[in-house]
Amino acid sequence: MMPQAQRQRGAALLLLVAVLGLGAASLLIGAFGRNTGEAARQQRTLLTLAQARDALLGFAATNGRLPRPAASALDGRERPADCAGDADCSGFLPWVALGVTGVDAWGKLLRYSVTPEMARAPIVSFSAVANRVVLRRDARGELAYVAGQEQCDVSAQCLPAVLFSQGRERFGTAASGMRQVNTARGNVDEAANDSDSRRYISRPASAQDGVPGGAYDDMLVWISVPVLYQRMRAARNLP
Repeated sequence: MMPQAQRQRGAALLLLVAVLGLGAASLLIGAFGRNTGEAARQQRTLLTLAQARDALLGFAATNGRLPRPAASALDGRERPADCAGDADCSGFLPWVALGVTGVDAWGKLLRYSVTPEMARAPIVSFSAVANRVVLRRDARGELAYVAGQEQCDVSAQCLPAVLFSQGRERFGTAASGMRQVNTARGNVDEAANDSDSRRYISRPASAQDGVPGGAYDDMLVWISVPVLYQRMRAARNLP
């Protein structure tokens, strides 16, 4: 039978844990408040992007190349023809071809851009050049490279592919194919992501129009050449 003093110490410890738990919960409620639902949607979108990125790598390991973008906003299969250029290889994630969800937590289609040379099999590792790049805003508000550089070549590779959600506000296309109207002004970084086919901008979210690049809530992930080749070599599907 447990001694009285030990039972008391145990009860005191449980009470302390309960008090600490309530304190942690209070801190979380205070931190998120009414934005808890929005924070949850952001987390779900990040998870969806991570799953889509892994599916892209799995596709490359199986097929010897990355997939082309979706045929359309309503057709998640791959575009049937090879990309004629960078613009043809930028569009929506081919969710049917990958077997994943193609929308973020706001019901918008995920965007996807792949280097044309990386969407054709076989990818020849000693000559293929990945050409997608990601930039950020530095402390002065100037654009600086996060991944890739101005000139991409075999010895200085850029990125095979970029994948992103256009966030809750402004740009984006719903699963129904309906385009969301951009009602903001000065959100040039989001506008660049929406229209460009090679250069993409990733930076912290901001609702302020006056910051460099304007209001922004896009969420980006990307695939590097070493990660892509490692997965393909493991599957013995890289010449």
